[in-house]
Amino acid sequence: MGEQQKKGQEQDVNQLRKVRREKLADLQANGKNPFEITKYDVTCHAMDVKENYEEMEGKQVSLAGRVMQKRVMGKASFCNILDQSGNIQSYVARDSVGEEAYKDFKKLDIGDIVGIEGEVFKTKTGEISIHASAVKLLSKSLQILPEKYHGLTNTDMRYRQRYVDLIMNPDARDTFIKRSKILSSIRRYLDGQGFLEVETPMLVSNAGGAAARPFETHFNALNEDFKLRISLELYLKRLIVGGLERVYEIGRVFRNEGLDTRHNPEFTLMELYQAYTDYNGMMDLTENLYRHVAQEVLGTTTITYNGVEMDLGKPFERITMVDAVKKYAGVDWNEVKTTEDAKKLADEHHVEYEERHKKGDILSLFFEEFAEEHLIQPTFVTDHPIEISPLTKKKPEDPEYVERFEFFMNGWEMANAYSELNDPIDQRERFKAQEELLAQGDEEANTTDEDFLNALEIGMPPTGGIGFGIDRMCMLLTDSAAIRDVLLFPTMKSLDKNETSKKTVSDVVTDIKEAVTKIDFSKVKIEPLFEELVDFDTFSKSDFRVVKVEACEAVPKSKKLLKFTLNDGTDRKRTILSGIHEYYEPEELIGKTCVAITNLPPRKMMGIDSEGMLISAVYEYDGREGLNLLMLDDSIPAGAKLY
Repeated sequence: MGEQQKKGQEQDVNQLRKVRREKLADLQANGKNPFEITKYDVTCHAMDVKENYEEMEGKQVSLAGRVMQKRVMGKASFCNILDQSGNIQSYVARDSVGEEAYKDFKKLDIGDIVGIEGEVFKTKTGEISIHASAVKLLSKSLQILPEKYHGLTNTDMRYRQRYVDLIMNPDARDTFIKRSKILSSIRRYLDGQGFLEVETPMLVSNAGGAAARPFETHFNALNEDFKLRISLELYLKRLIVGGLERVYEIGRVFRNEGLDTRHNPEFTLMELYQAYTDYNGMMDLTENLYRHVAQEVLGTTTITYNGVEMDLGKPFERITMVDAVKKYAGVDWNEVKTTEDAKKLADEHHVEYEERHKKGDILSLFFEEFAEEHLIQPTFVTDHPIEISPLTKKKPEDPEYVERFEFFMNGWEMANAYSELNDPIDQRERFKAQEELLAQGDEEANTTDEDFLNALEIGMPPTGGIGFGIDRMCMLLTDSAAIRDVLLFPTMKSLDKNETSKKTVSDVVTDIKEAVTKIDFSKVKIEPLFEELVDFDTFSKSDFRVVKVEACEAVPKSKKLLKFTLNDGTDRKRTILSGIHEYYEPEELIGKTCVAITNLPPRKMMGIDSEGMLISAVYEYDGREGLNLLMLDDSIPAGAKLY
């Protein structure tokens, strides 16, 4: 879009907004200020009328909603209003509402909120409608909604201005209504099983119960540093000690980590604990809970995610981590006797590890590398190595492993459960081992929680516990591609203050302006140009193509790599890994248009085939390396060849 055209559109939008404010001023001057109205009597919603038409035909109803469409035709007009349940048409005639009211109706704008009273009927074309006897303006919209047929399509704007997304995109509204129903269904099921819903602190002095780096804050009144909780576990177990035998909490937890399609730094976790059972009891509960929620919310136990069907009605597969690695990596861990043996195998299979890692840590890395992606149907992976399970009971017959399972669907971890450790002496030793890892540089290691150890010394019964990722559950049950699609207000990088003040819904009508980083070019240093000449035929064999970024996520266990799913203009999706995580967060790149070399041989990176190379510009800036991923105008189609 040319700069002149953009300016023209901005002027048009500003003029439309000016007209709306003038209409408001006129209403206020004539004693019709809509913002003085405090309530409106709503007797039903759009879907109530449509789904119960036989009963409601000819009856008087009162609805309220946002004007989404208006067709003025002389003495009679039509409008569509949107409420929480959906759209419904209204027929507004001058003879029915009165001449003055009809003049006011004709001045309504798209986006205004109105109340409509009238009789339920069907038009000649068979559309269920309301024959209005009164139309009342309840709130004036002073902003411009996106154009009707295209809606709000820019993903960044959808997440930042969710209120507009909910208005313009019925699928988004349906997703969040389903999310609410999923949470209600979970609560009903657990309440029916005798569980108590409880609440525990978000601000804690010791953030334990998970392997994650916490957010830190300062409490002024106590002049003390606190952390935001990373799990719910340690407080819920204190309640088990206190004699509450079945407890659960659904709450926000906070982990200071990256953003991608499956991770948000604040997310909804459900943890539950049940006395006098073990991890086998937690498996049974998980199966029954998932079936119950799917059946109640979706009406079926067969779900489809991204075109793949998953059956929650069949018994879930159960496989040990050792057997999973044997099945998918061809390595029998029962034959691995020492950490040195494990590291040698890792080297042979190109599995990256750290020097501090032990035999059990490397088994977990093998599982992540070779097995996770195959676990599409509901699967319990059981019996984890003790090194990665500091709060779990050892298996009596094999103390190198613990009574733990992770629940997988679609290759994702959906839940994590233990036979909970209730031996305070063993627990202190586990905390000590975690402290050593922390000293070695593991920022996600736990620290000793003395009050929790004191609770265990009071005595905790044998207990089964589990943590469910509620957001991922909602993603699967609503067929949503990214975690941000099921979070009403996901974490977003702040816009520049000057840009923020300019950002309005009307900006959707024009292009979203990208914030430009100011660079002092006197501090830029580039490496010398190559003096060796390359013949034209050799260069021309490189196939440079325009690609569109359809998905981007951080590669687990890698601080540098981002995994891109690209549209390269063909029928298949292309995967390329690029070590640019230091410079970009994944969500910044989704939807961007880039350049890649597409005819390089596939190269294994963290066990993933990288099918080409994205083109970046690298330079030295003020003594540090700078990098910019080469991005093009979005109007250039995927697959376009560069010469």
